[in-house]
Amino acid sequence: MNSQTRVSIIIILILFGAFLLTLSGCTFIGNKAHKNIIYAKGAGAIPDQQLNIFEPKNPKSPKDVLIFIHGGNWNSGRKSQYSLIGRNWTKHDIVYVIIDYPLSPAATYKEMADYSAKSVKWVKENIQNYGGNPDRIFISGHSAGGHLAALISMDDQYFQKLDMANPIKGLILIDAAGLDMYGYLIEENFSNDNTYLKTFTPDQKNWKNASPLYHLHKGMPPMTIFRGGKTYPSIVSSNEKFIKAMQEFAPETPYEILESKKHIPMITQFFNPWNKRYNQIHRFMESVGNKEIIVKK
Repeated sequence: MNSQTRVSIIIILILFGAFLLTLSGCTFIGNKAHKNIIYAKGAGAIPDQQLNIFEPKNPKSPKDVLIFIHGGNWNSGRKSQYSLIGRNWTKHDIVYVIIDYPLSPAATYKEMADYSAKSVKWVKENIQNYGGNPDRIFISGHSAGGHLAALISMDDQYFQKLDMANPIKGLILIDAAGLDMYGYLIEENFSNDNTYLKTFTPDQKNWKNASPLYHLHKGMPPMTIFRGGKTYPSIVSSNEKFIKAMQEFAPETPYEILESKKHIPMITQFFNPWNKRYNQIHRFMESVGNKEIIVKK
């Protein structure tokens, strides 16, 4: 059994355990779920891409929208693994959208980012039918999903190709991988058959284009960043580089290190409906538009 298979099994076991532990949290009450909605047609080896929407039941006014992009090393994972998080977010009066996106080796990082941007476009055009405010769209991602969320938030080419302005109001990164993919791939010097080079190609120019670190600018959406204290060294390194570079553009950006957390628990903590990260992120979302961004612990 190789290491990637072991990690996949561990993730499945943790998610199943979290499911059992949170059944008592009443997460299935007071919300509506809309599943397997096609947001973009596939092409070639890429199938149609779908999303799930979780909305508070009987909302009295349009709610803030949070789109989540799952992790999985850019080659695994699916939206159905995170339904409990969607249901938990509806308790905070948030419309939560979980997307699937094409995976490696059928897709490169750029195709993954293209489809992620298409999901945001679909949400912008349709979320009013599900209780959401199309002018209040936020995006979040864990691991590889954090990379994609950051990339489309900062590199405007993805929305320009869709003939629209970037509609993302704020970004929430949860133990994001790949923020400096260029530095990581240079250091590791993988052979061409490595899974990362299938995702990011052997062309070093693509590695910089793929790295959110090289797309920082003054006009990017505000963000808040969470990192595990016991996460993978490559994630520690890229996040530290990223937050250091952010000082030139947005030095007020909240950056919290959860000292006891490893990489996978950084997302499975959200299966606990009482996890305090919900309130932290919600306060960040509410603060966007104000002059001062405050994220209380």
